[in-house]
Amino acid sequence: MHRPKRLLGMIVWLLAALLIAGPASAQRVEGDRAEGTGLYSAEIPVRSQSESEREAGFARGLAQVLGKLSGDRSAAQRPGVAQELRRARQYVEGYDYRQDEGVSSRGSPTFTTVLVVRYRRDDIDAVAAALGLPVWPDPRPKPVLWLAIDDGSGPRLVALQQSNVARPILQRAIERGYRLGLPGGSAAEQAAVGAIWRGDTASIARISARYTPPMQLVGKLYRDGAGWKADWIFVDGGRVLSRWSETADDARRLLPTGADGAADALTRRYAKASPAGAPSTQPIVFTGINSSADFIRLSAQLQRMSVVRGMRPVRATPQGLEIELDLLTGLTGFRRMADAQVLVEADGNIEGVTPVFHLR
Repeated sequence: MHRPKRLLGMIVWLLAALLIAGPASAQRVEGDRAEGTGLYSAEIPVRSQSESEREAGFARGLAQVLGKLSGDRSAAQRPGVAQELRRARQYVEGYDYRQDEGVSSRGSPTFTTVLVVRYRRDDIDAVAAALGLPVWPDPRPKPVLWLAIDDGSGPRLVALQQSNVARPILQRAIERGYRLGLPGGSAAEQAAVGAIWRGDTASIARISARYTPPMQLVGKLYRDGAGWKADWIFVDGGRVLSRWSETADDARRLLPTGADGAADALTRRYAKASPAGAPSTQPIVFTGINSSADFIRLSAQLQRMSVVRGMRPVRATPQGLEIELDLLTGLTGFRRMADAQVLVEADGNIEGVTPVFHLR
């Protein structure tokens, strides 16, 4: 008759001593030249192919993917995300390595090892939704980049033939989940340098009419004292959505700021609020708890769920154990993240009544 009280006391004691196991390892996938340009892929420079570097790369890659999906460059700092980054390996579908060759500022060759990771789409979508991240719908637009650079010899247009010059900004756009296009470089487009330098967005929009969609990222990069300065304007359908300026010692560090500002402007206009619920405290009854081992398994599962910020056993009954959960995105987020192989919601749960989940 006193079994529920004994079980509750044992549960409270076990809660403090719970340990959580780590994620399973991923399988390496070979390829001719690995690329990770999709929404669910990431490219991360690493120092070596060691396991520790790979694990850190998986985490940075997952942060990059969540940023691409949501359009939020600070997605990794949102509540609950850090916990998911620590077990990023369990979301990996496959990975590969690539060696990139380059040239240093002194003209010597450089070699960079790049970890290319593909993540499982359904799992990432579920995590993003459960954590309440905003949604930047697909397909994404491809604005035209109208960039002029003056290194002291006069401004010149960066067109398709000079794509290597624009590589830092083109790559950052991919990292943010969209792409930028370059003008073809016709004589009329070369003459548009003056309009770029004046910030004449109406003239640029007319010249850009042959390209779709009607979006332009207009930028000028020029020397500013001992360093460099970039002035950016983002235009959508003839409307200026954003203007910003950046300075740096190195011109190459300034180029990505254009892609970042454009992504921020696009997500402010087009990203949608998450369908997940608001933070709440939710009592839930769990059945199938017949021993301390069952409770350890349940607690481990709950602590692995990043939507669960805290839990407090309330009471034990012959039917089950009621636990009060502090949920990041309410019951909606909990349902999205619950592993159906471990927790099954009981049939017949009614809105407004404490829900019941069964531990398998």
